[in-house]
Amino acid sequence: MADLSIAFFSLLLPFFSLSLLVFLAFIVRPRPVKVPIKNRHVFITGGSSGIGLALAQQAASEGAKVSILARNIGRLEDAKESIRLSTGRDVAIFSADVRDYEAVKKAVEEAGPIDVLVCNQGVFVPQELETQDIEEIKFMIDVNLTGTFHLIKAALPGMKNRADRGPGSIAIMSSQAGQVGIYGYTAYSASKFGLRGLAEALQQEVIGENIHVSLIFPLDTETPGFAEENKRRPQLTSILAASSGSMKADEVAKKALNGLKSGNFIVPCNFEGFFLSLATSGLSPQRSFLMAFIEVIAAGILRVVGLCFQWNWYGNIDKFLGERK
Repeated sequence: MADLSIAFFSLLLPFFSLSLLVFLAFIVRPRPVKVPIKNRHVFITGGSSGIGLALAQQAASEGAKVSILARNIGRLEDAKESIRLSTGRDVAIFSADVRDYEAVKKAVEEAGPIDVLVCNQGVFVPQELETQDIEEIKFMIDVNLTGTFHLIKAALPGMKNRADRGPGSIAIMSSQAGQVGIYGYTAYSASKFGLRGLAEALQQEVIGENIHVSLIFPLDTETPGFAEENKRRPQLTSILAASSGSMKADEVAKKALNGLKSGNFIVPCNFEGFFLSLATSGLSPQRSFLMAFIEVIAAGILRVVGLCFQWNWYGNIDKFLGERK
């Protein structure tokens, strides 16, 4: 009897898996797409350093017409020269503060219709909410979240009227802190979690215009501001985030560019980020029926893993606070 049960389940499992794959292939939306960048206009904010500069260099090397926007004109000039020396291509530069909608709108209009918009600007000041200055909180939300609204709103009219009508892209740089909240990241996480709601709703609004949204989730990245950010980190934040590691800006840029070219809605940047994206996939769009299959199969076990992480984090918090008493 036991042998018959085993044989039955051994036949049932492949049938169930195949049926699920067929079902998912039928229902996943939006459909798969490829977003070319060669000979197309790629507009990148935060493009004078870090991930933005690395993205601009890689896009230019692949034949894109690149524009970069940042606040500091001197750094923009340096970035322009750096890209010209490394790729042999010129880029257009625009100086504007993303918190100023009129300045952003003027820069976007001067740049001309955009095929691929990369909202990469961001600021990070870690601190507990109780002790953090309210102006710092507003600064992070204004740059990370409101600034992204400004950019997309300014760029959309031109993107809808782009000449070639090929697939367009709006890529938004979030963070793993936009997938899970961590001690000391209260304001930062809020500004990054907000980007997910923006991206999910926006994809529904622009899919009819053949514009595809990508949400990128890098971990800590070795950028010019990274060392300064670490100096501000609360001790407990460093303990909880110690296992996540860091990546070089070039590595993040390569993952981000490949992700947006593939039209992926969720773009993780490392192995840990891949599993974090599976665990937090929720109601997000999914173009790949194979990835949807993995999300469905892994959902239960990843919830258990997530609870284990929470157990570990709260254990460390209890230990840290106990030692301070």
